Amino acid sequence: MRLPVTRKSNRFYPDPRRVIIRFLENNPQQTTAILKMIISLPEDEVTLLLNNILREFSQRHRNITKIFNHHFQKVKKLVDSQEWDLDDLCQTKQLMIGAYFSQEYSIESAAFFNPSIVEYPDQAGLDEGSKRIIVSFRATGEGHISSIVFRVGVIDLNGNFTFEKVGRYIEPAERIKRNEYNRDVFKQKLEEMDLDKEIISSVLSRLNNTFVYGELRLAVEETLAMNNIPSQHKKRTTEQIVWLADSHYEIVFSKDTHPTERVIFPVSYTERNGIEDARFVKFKDDDGKITYYATYTAFSGTTILPKLIETEDFYHFRIRPLHGKGAQNKNLALFPRKINGKYAMFSRIDGTNSYLNYSENINIWDNPILLYSPKYSWEYVKVGNCGSPLETAAGWLVVTHGVGPLRQYSLGAVLLDLEDPTKIIGRLKDPLLVPNDEEREGYVPNVVYSCGSMIHENMLIIPYGISDSSSGFVMVELDKLLKRLE
Repeated sequence: MRLPVTRKSNRFYPDPRRVIIRFLENNPQQTTAILKMIISLPEDEVTLLLNNILREFSQRHRNITKIFNHHFQKVKKLVDSQEWDLDDLCQTKQLMIGAYFSQEYSIESAAFFNPSIVEYPDQAGLDEGSKRIIVSFRATGEGHISSIVFRVGVIDLNGNFTFEKVGRYIEPAERIKRNEYNRDVFKQKLEEMDLDKEIISSVLSRLNNTFVYGELRLAVEETLAMNNIPSQHKKRTTEQIVWLADSHYEIVFSKDTHPTERVIFPVSYTERNGIEDARFVKFKDDDGKITYYATYTAFSGTTILPKLIETEDFYHFRIRPLHGKGAQNKNLALFPRKINGKYAMFSRIDGTNSYLNYSENINIWDNPILLYSPKYSWEYVKVGNCGSPLETAAGWLVVTHGVGPLRQYSLGAVLLDLEDPTKIIGRLKDPLLVPNDEEREGYVPNVVYSCGSMIHENMLIIPYGISDSSSGFVMVELDKLLKRLE
């Protein structure tokens, strides 16, 4: 018999009005043709054309001329500097070039789903029993490219939500490419990728124990100049080395942006086809320091790479890949604190069963332990987590998902021992949540799915995606759930 759950009235739907400006790539012939036409225009005609563009689009984007200038700088790097001296052009023509190599992209036009929820860093000014929350969502637009967006609200003593108004603008952060790498850790990941050891050695031997992105690119160029290795083989391998380095980066948003105006959009090659299913968790270290982490899956179009987001304030984010045998495939979720001095994390390395990993390094996971497998009819296809576990006096409460017939997703729950999470205290025989008649229709039918829950005033709060299209909230009485699991 299923436990009673309460579906809240709050719903989140895709909003095609939420647009960003992306760089518009063209082939070399198109690029040359566009540049020739813009350069040939009289300056007064260019001024008139630019004014019309600004009149039409400046109210849709913050500081649009800064974006045009940034895209102009990208065009400069793509063309032959000997043929084109674009710096000699007047600023108006430079901005026009940037405008022609720009496009609006609606980040939420297709879907708005798979949320996770955590306490917001700022809890000031609230009524007793209320809590400020930040909810992350997977937003999907044209070409099924996914990004991470946020909503901020308050949940009161009675479990009612009030969400802040969505900001007027939305834009990607300014990317910080420079990152310091550890050579040994970098080498380990390259070896996991099964790349040519001679080429790896050639590149890494030119680097210090710690290095930055520019130093790596120089080492790659020097290796490419070597004559003892076939050029095509070198090119393919070194591209993969740069591909890995490109997956490390930091992004910073302006302090005057509202959380709803920030979008973590794919910026590296490893995630050019999407950032999927971020599982945020409020992590408390042994010294009391609070850090917000999120595991997510980067998809390049052909391969996936598990990655980790780190932030303390939701302005500044550090992104890096996860390494090791236990950090493969999807469905990684970090515990909110260390256990016996080690980090702990769930994973699903084989695509079917749930595993537990321990590590002294949050980036390296090498010893996956089988935790639980499909057991009940509603989860025969595969099982996994729906976000980081929640600590209760009774044990670690894990919201799970199972996949059954006709690929129907359902939510369940597992209770694990606090000091030894490999020990299962209890497991729901019946699903906690299944798609109802309203929820089963969508982009991917018959799916309910969550990336992270929280506990508030004896209620388990689960934000969940609805058939990979929209999102809602469900609440379950914690005592009743724990009693069933115990």
